[in-house]
Amino acid sequence: MSKKKSRFVVSADWVEKQLGAPEFRIVDAAWYLPAQNRNGAAEYASGHIPGAVFFDQDVIADHSSGLPHTIPSPEFFASEVGKLGIADTDAIVVYDGPGIFTAPRVWWLFRVMGAKNVFVMDGGLDGWKKEGRPLQTDLPEPAPAVFHTNFNPYAVTSFEEMRGIVTTRARQVADARGAGRFTGEEAEPRAGMRSGHMPGAKNMPSGTFSVDGHFKDLDQLRTLFEDAGIDLSKPVVTSCGSGVTAAIITLALHSLGHEDNTLYDGSWSQWGGREDTPVVTGKD
Repeated sequence: MSKKKSRFVVSADWVEKQLGAPEFRIVDAAWYLPAQNRNGAAEYASGHIPGAVFFDQDVIADHSSGLPHTIPSPEFFASEVGKLGIADTDAIVVYDGPGIFTAPRVWWLFRVMGAKNVFVMDGGLDGWKKEGRPLQTDLPEPAPAVFHTNFNPYAVTSFEEMRGIVTTRARQVADARGAGRFTGEEAEPRAGMRSGHMPGAKNMPSGTFSVDGHFKDLDQLRTLFEDAGIDLSKPVVTSCGSGVTAAIITLALHSLGHEDNTLYDGSWSQWGGREDTPVVTGKD
């Protein structure tokens, strides 16, 4: 019996069959931490899925916030993705390198901005290459498109809202950073930042949601939330280091039919970078 999979995650087989179809857009959203020694733009230039455009998460962002890749204004987002040839009515598939790493963030962004048919490709480009599927080195020159935004502000949690949530425990907080960073046993990769987590937060490391770049099935995802002590009948806010891998938890929540969730865009780079926010260490 096949296990039930997320309706938002599509296979490489399916993607390959759609290549070149009208109103089908494929987006390379690879982005890496310095420690990974990989460069998304360079890898894209050396070989990408035919027709894919590169979505630079450091460029299509709000540069005035002082934080990494903060959600851009709807106007800037629409302008940039329009240049990439993407309309809000297109079927949009987002992929990254390892699979289920940074693609969910861009999946989330497109949805927050109003696109309806957005998916993440299972297995990533690494899996695509391993299976010997076609690659292209030419850079596509897409015809400009119009992306009509319908921004959903309720999907994004601000710092002030997060402060209130931590004080009142009005929402459950799921933190996608690794266990060592969450407990404070490991230093944060950003210099001068405190380690630990927000009081009341639960740890759900982003790497536990997939195996070899393939998203876990719905039963396995449900178990992850149960094991972390997250009640799926109640609201959740997701967080991580800088707002990218938090979207993996968001993808899992929506896959399980959980709609009452938001993403704390500032995440730990904002919370842990301040002196006036409560931080706890250890497992609780």
